[in-house]
Amino acid sequence: MKTELTEVSETQKHLTFEVPSDTVSTEIQRVAQDYGRKAKVPGFRQGKVPTTVIKQRYKDQILYDVANDLIPRLVDEALQERGLEPVSAPDIRDVVLEEGQPLKFLAEFETVPPIDPGDYTGISLSKPPAVLEVGAVDALLERLRERAVKWHPVEDRPAAAGDAVLMDLIRRPQIVLTDAPAPVADETPMQNVSIELGNPANPPGFDEHLTGVTANQERDFTVTYPAEYEPKELAGTTVAYHATIKGVRRKELPELNDEFAKTVSDVETLDALNDRIKHDLQHEAEHEADHKVRHDLLQDLASRMKAPVPAALVDREIDRRLEEFVRRLMDQGMDPMQAGIDWKEFRERQQEPSTETVKSTLVLDEIARREQLDATDEDVAKEIDQFAERSGRTSAAVRARLEKEGGVSRIRSGIRREKTVKWLLEKANISNG
Repeated sequence: MKTELTEVSETQKHLTFEVPSDTVSTEIQRVAQDYGRKAKVPGFRQGKVPTTVIKQRYKDQILYDVANDLIPRLVDEALQERGLEPVSAPDIRDVVLEEGQPLKFLAEFETVPPIDPGDYTGISLSKPPAVLEVGAVDALLERLRERAVKWHPVEDRPAAAGDAVLMDLIRRPQIVLTDAPAPVADETPMQNVSIELGNPANPPGFDEHLTGVTANQERDFTVTYPAEYEPKELAGTTVAYHATIKGVRRKELPELNDEFAKTVSDVETLDALNDRIKHDLQHEAEHEADHKVRHDLLQDLASRMKAPVPAALVDREIDRRLEEFVRRLMDQGMDPMQAGIDWKEFRERQQEPSTETVKSTLVLDEIARREQLDATDEDVAKEIDQFAERSGRTSAAVRARLEKEGGVSRIRSGIRREKTVKWLLEKANISNG
């Protein structure tokens, strides 16, 4: 067998194959004989069909089976002989397969380029101070009050600032201020829309047009959205609204006292709640400071990767981010296909950060190799046990599924990289900034 390696780029490789015709004939004969034992051909007893008849009758299927059995084995052998490790399964193309002729094909794949991480001990990093912002405790208390708010119907006066207006809305796009096509008119009411008058998140003009309404009234008004407004389908448009008011409610915030503390937490007094909040916020600030140091470390590692990274790894990271985003939407009860998201644009936005993630990961893997840092079987078992506990399943069931899906190797890689990050942080020069 003849093989020839072509270095298309630092990551892209082509491996051409030419397999002798006698090897091809042997494989065709083997597969044909297997077909002959099972084939039912009119005029012949099963298992007694001549091989020449089998080859004629099942030619396409036989050649398909030969290619699918022979080519992967040949590619694996050639890669091992040359010490090449593709980042994903090679793409096989330009296959020429005929009995009596050499088998020719091309395997196209990507590999990780050589990586020189430089001097990675004593990396200089700055850790920001983990201090609470002034008023942070009071701000969180106010958010807790907002969550515990009670709403009461308003029947003796019109809606005012701070009230919530419950209504059904119909919107009809009128004017487009940008070059974007006008949104399609939608006469389907948006039911039970609640707008708290005075809320900074309200669309422009809603407060002005809804202040003073009472239940059972109808209001028609228009709103002009800025060109940079989010969501983008409303940006640069003037929209006519028809609102049917269903009710007005006033907000009652609970008093800040011991009873409030018992309602929103498992502590008995307001002072204890303040202490709990301060402790949690301090812990969060320390976590953010540690996260900043870790982020800066990974950025430093990514900057050491001068060679281009394999596109397949970047695409895989983008897919992971997309799956994670979709999972978060579903956890929030949203249908990802009905969320109005431009998925092509989402992938494009992830291109740069995904490339940086792949760079830092490849450098981490190279450092782990040099320092002989790896995940032990005990590390993997512990991780699986923790996942099983969180998911309410047995460790054996979780491991079985992971092994079936190739997930154990991903867990092992994740543990190894986490160990490497901790090792680098221990060796780093971290100053308090």
